[in-house]
Amino acid sequence: MSGESPSEKSQTAPETDRGSVPDDPIVGIDLGTTNSLVAFADAAGPRILDLDRGADEGVPSSETGLVPSVVRYRGDAVEAVGRRAAAGLEEHATRTVFSVKRYMGRRFDDRRDDAEASPYQVVSGARGLAGVEIDGRVRSPEEISADLLAHLRDRASEALGVPVRRAVVTVPAYFDDAQRQATRDAGRIAGIDVVRILNEPTAAALAYGIGGRGDAETIVVYDLGGGTFDVTVLEVMPADPSSPDGEAIFRVLATAGDTHLGGDDFDRVLVGNLHEAAMGEPDPERRARRLAVLRAVGARAKVALSDAAATRIRLDGRGLVPDLDRTLDRSDFETAARPLVDRTLDACARALKDAGLERASIDRVVLVGGSTRMPMIRKAVESWFDRPAYVALDPDRVIALGAAVQGSILAGTRRDALLLDVIPLSLGLETAGGAVAKLVVRNTMVPTRSVEMFSTSVDGQLNVGLHVVQGEREMVADCRSLARFELRGLPPMPAGIPQIEVVFNVDANGVLGVDAVERRSGRRARVQVVPSNGLTREEVDRIEADSVTHARDDMMVHRVVDLAVNAALDVKWITEALDRVRGDVDPEVVASVESGLVALRSLITRAREDPRSVDPDAFHAAKDHLDRASMPVHEASIARSLRNDESTDA
Repeated sequence: MSGESPSEKSQTAPETDRGSVPDDPIVGIDLGTTNSLVAFADAAGPRILDLDRGADEGVPSSETGLVPSVVRYRGDAVEAVGRRAAAGLEEHATRTVFSVKRYMGRRFDDRRDDAEASPYQVVSGARGLAGVEIDGRVRSPEEISADLLAHLRDRASEALGVPVRRAVVTVPAYFDDAQRQATRDAGRIAGIDVVRILNEPTAAALAYGIGGRGDAETIVVYDLGGGTFDVTVLEVMPADPSSPDGEAIFRVLATAGDTHLGGDDFDRVLVGNLHEAAMGEPDPERRARRLAVLRAVGARAKVALSDAAATRIRLDGRGLVPDLDRTLDRSDFETAARPLVDRTLDACARALKDAGLERASIDRVVLVGGSTRMPMIRKAVESWFDRPAYVALDPDRVIALGAAVQGSILAGTRRDALLLDVIPLSLGLETAGGAVAKLVVRNTMVPTRSVEMFSTSVDGQLNVGLHVVQGEREMVADCRSLARFELRGLPPMPAGIPQIEVVFNVDANGVLGVDAVERRSGRRARVQVVPSNGLTREEVDRIEADSVTHARDDMMVHRVVDLAVNAALDVKWITEALDRVRGDVDPEVVASVESGLVALRSLITRAREDPRSVDPDAFHAAKDHLDRASMPVHEASIARSLRNDESTDA
């Protein structure tokens, strides 16, 4: 079997109650090159707003809240925005604008290469600035961005139930004054008061709580998005503890990157020479449609290879591109894409050099952008900086979350510092039977580290499912689910033999890293989470009160579940031993053991169906009785093994 929970030597908690939304909220907007998001922060922390509910049917949950930064026009009118516009990109390639952020505040001559590769027509507009011509009308990037922002504003107002008029909007750290002003202008045209333009790396740090307290830190934000890459070195000075409303200071020491390097380039690696052929298509309409088809195919393959070692591409080219039926291996993709990865690391080296720092001077590395989900990116960055990267928050959403945090600070909303000094609720791991093994108990001071050994409960288990939970109750069903991940590729071994070391490490910023390694094979897996997400102080108090109310019953159930798991292993081992030496032991012993096995199997079945129906003391007594009764069986089994060894030696 695979995917079983480990055994000791689900259920997702309901959504947290939210506080009331103020009449004039400040939201955070990540106005991205590929996708845009809106977030709002209240007492439970920042959360992404689901803006395209009507268009989200059939969309993976991982994409909920992401609004493609795509606008489609017909004549003077906006015909579609977001997911609807993106879905029609192939059919309306010359009237659909995407990645317009690249042109914000830029002259046409500065973006000529981008313009030549674009399916829609980019022209030199007013004052030589880049513009987009559709149906004879030239629109500025600010106007197009304003149409996108107006869509975000309207959908956010619906999601919050109040009009949204104010926002913190994020921009890359390398944006100059002209690009920042263009972003403000886009907000003004859309009817939004942009109360602050926030650097994207600063937003990422705020989302993780970096800068809230403690010593000054130097962090690197590695941002690989759909169309661009940038790396920023930040000096973070924590907020003054004597000033409760004081803000941390984030100073950009250096930035580097490549505005022609992003996830799209990795997609093109996967479709290879088909992209080059499409670029040579003389018919603009046909070229635009070919590029749109290949862009979608490459993106799907890249996502698939982030989770699997290989994927199969099947494509009906519909006369635009050759039909495809090809199997792609992750290793081949990583080899072909390695030059792109190296370009990002070269940019990291330039940024550190410009900041006058060595790699060892960096305290934390934060990964941002959906393309950082690729395993080769995470591995390369962590190896280059020689430290684990921050990946607990969704890289597509972290910037919007940080912008919402900044909005809550500007609005005067006090952030609930649940993890400033201690762990507010216990952290643990689901074990076989649905019980919780607590590795870090509540009120433990941070930073902290805890190590526990586990094993398997099923013979030949190849994968072990690890479920990280939070709460004070004894069963997973009564706790808050934080993360699930798998330790894969274990060599098949009998139950109880694998040695799985699990480490919980909570750093000073309240980020929990969970590492699992099977000691015999060296197989490893890792996950990060932020346990404070979605928790208010009132929610913590309620969870603690519930644990006291149900303490006696919970402990009884946990004890029965553990007894059932351990008893099942005892039954397995004793049955196997009895089958080997049945003729070597007294018949009365055999009868006693078989009677004990029947009784224990019955208790195990009852415990699995309803643990509250089993008396734990009676269960323990039955298990203890079988253990004592089976001693002659184990002795006979050992004696037979010794005789076999002597026979073999002879």
